[in-house]
Amino acid sequence: MGGLGLKTGDVVEIRALEEILATLDAAGSIDGLPFMPEMMRYCGQRARVYKRADKACDTIHYAGSRRMHDAVHLENLRCDGRAHGGCDAWCLMYWKEAWLKRVEPGETAPHDACRSQAGSEPSKMPPLLERATWQPDSTTEEHRYRCQVTELLRATEPMRWWDPRQYYRDVRSGNVRLRELFHAAGFRLFRTWLWRGKGYRISLAAYNRLQRWRGGVPFPHMHGRAQHPPKETLDLRPGELVQVKSQDEILATVNARNRNRGLSFDAEMVPYCGGVFRVASRVTQIIDEPTGKMVRMKSDCIILEGVVCTSKYSDKRLFCPRSIPPFWRETWLRRVDGDVAEGAAGADESAGEVTDRLDERSSHERPPHSA
Repeated sequence: MGGLGLKTGDVVEIRALEEILATLDAAGSIDGLPFMPEMMRYCGQRARVYKRADKACDTIHYAGSRRMHDAVHLENLRCDGRAHGGCDAWCLMYWKEAWLKRVEPGETAPHDACRSQAGSEPSKMPPLLERATWQPDSTTEEHRYRCQVTELLRATEPMRWWDPRQYYRDVRSGNVRLRELFHAAGFRLFRTWLWRGKGYRISLAAYNRLQRWRGGVPFPHMHGRAQHPPKETLDLRPGELVQVKSQDEILATVNARNRNRGLSFDAEMVPYCGGVFRVASRVTQIIDEPTGKMVRMKSDCIILEGVVCTSKYSDKRLFCPRSIPPFWRETWLRRVDGDVAEGAAGADESAGEVTDRLDERSSHERPPHSA
């Protein structure tokens, strides 16, 4: 089992729960990657491969990217946290190829009655998965959760950021188009020249002018200028339409480290500036990845539909496929009026390009406890 060589766009069928349980070790894992209770209800169903998970950004030690084998992400299948204390992070789940079957073109789908355990609730989970949800040292007084993200270091191995083989795999699997790879390389050459060369302001102004002319993204690695980052309360609710403020407006609300009350405005969020999106959810608590403890957010954090980190501008984790949804402060957003809402008809379509519900944690930045 495993080693299917799946590529972006391939259709797969998730194996029956009994088959998957037979692949797991005593810790409920394969190669250190656990099968989570939130994945049970998809057993027996079909899905399309969103991207191969050949690598993952390290959001525990922040040491760049790490290598993973025989795993993929499936379209729209995110963890809702129901078996992990209601974690609101909405992480894209990992699927080992041993848990999947390739569906050939024209192959008919199985009858619904054959979809073993599809739709099962965590309360009906097998003891193996229930044990695998908690870390061994978890106690009643201090719950310490275990999930695919907390176990990421065990499920992967170190990988040098400059290893060219990763980019070959990105293109070969369909995760990245060759044009995107060339654009990324060109941007990094420009950035290196910008920091080391002369005429910084002139070059930066010329770059941004060119980007405005071609409808591109302004230079994303700029620093905030607020000595006392402000707070604005909009009391946003899921389903509301909002417009992300411009990069310049947001930089006026973050400090020199690009943080507003502990939450970072990352370069991967800049492409969404000025866009109109629908609020997907409010984030109230998340699992702290290094410790497994549940952390409550002290200030407003918003997830927007279809807004995810694409890792095109990040250092040492280029083209990470995790597609983590960024967390937004309400002061970085504004409610749209009627005129803007009329022009936002295409916002839902662009948002649905990655997922029809929400497809960061401040773009791979671990949200500090103070957030």
